[in-house]
Amino acid sequence: MNCYSRIIGTGSYFPSKILTNKDLEKFVDTSDEWIVTRTGIKERRISEDESTSEMAHKASLAAIESAGISKENIDGIIVATCTPDSLVPSTACYLQGKLGIKGPFAFDINAACSGFIYALAIGDSLIKNNLAQNILIVGVERLSSILNWNDRSTCVLLGDGAGAVILSKSDEPGIRSILLYADGEYTGLLECKAGGSSFLAKRKELNIEDYLFFMKGNEVFKIAVRAMKDAAVAAVEKSGLNFEDIDYFIPHQANLRIIDAAAKRLNLSEDKVIITLDKFGNTSAASIPTALDIAVKSGKIKKGDNIVSAAFGGGLTWGSTVFTF
Repeated sequence: MNCYSRIIGTGSYFPSKILTNKDLEKFVDTSDEWIVTRTGIKERRISEDESTSEMAHKASLAAIESAGISKENIDGIIVATCTPDSLVPSTACYLQGKLGIKGPFAFDINAACSGFIYALAIGDSLIKNNLAQNILIVGVERLSSILNWNDRSTCVLLGDGAGAVILSKSDEPGIRSILLYADGEYTGLLECKAGGSSFLAKRKELNIEDYLFFMKGNEVFKIAVRAMKDAAVAAVEKSGLNFEDIDYFIPHQANLRIIDAAAKRLNLSEDKVIITLDKFGNTSAASIPTALDIAVKSGKIKKGDNIVSAAFGGGLTWGSTVFTF
């Protein structure tokens, strides 16, 4: 019997506070027109007092309920985040404690915006090697906590949220292909040094505002467009499916222009592309699983649909996957 991994449940959670572009105009030198024209983002959610693990917990409960399994059936927890509750312990362990389950492995990974696809690849490998039956995979970010709210080039882009899936062993094809990439030559294009050991070792002499989230947007944009297009195409080619077999494209929700360029390369019409960034902004590792859950819960994506997904983030990292829901 063939062994596959398949997503059997999805969940998402966003904080209740909505920060619109008009709200940003009140304290940042920007405008609603400028943001929408260049990014497609109209508003984002901001966590006022909920931690990363608390948001992950709420998304996880929804995914577990959607999958129709009990918490005790979970063999492992993988959390993709670049905004953990703390350096030690992992957000996955905090989440495990909140779920009230003991024993399953739990760990974090950080591949920035590509984190969910990286986590999915790890989960797929663990299941195919008979090390787990059901894995809770979460992409979650509290990006508002690492923003410099005086930097108009970055603070308008990001939001908070959590998305979760249950990845389970199956005798039917689910994950059909996953490709992962990185290029450390470009680490300086997208960084947040505050909180890392290099920063903390010199924290008395450094201004934390200078070490918060930073991005050279134009340079990242140029690389991201090509990388996401090429990765998505490669994932379809490796999956054994044809481009005509793809029902939907779920891209990382970073920038509408990047998404449009990738969709054109895949020959996908606008109605086949899942877009959520207008309401939630760029939520990094949370963007793909939250978009998936929203599309599933709205009835757009149904069982048996073939999905291609691609992401690009700091590292630089990027990745893609094709899966049958």
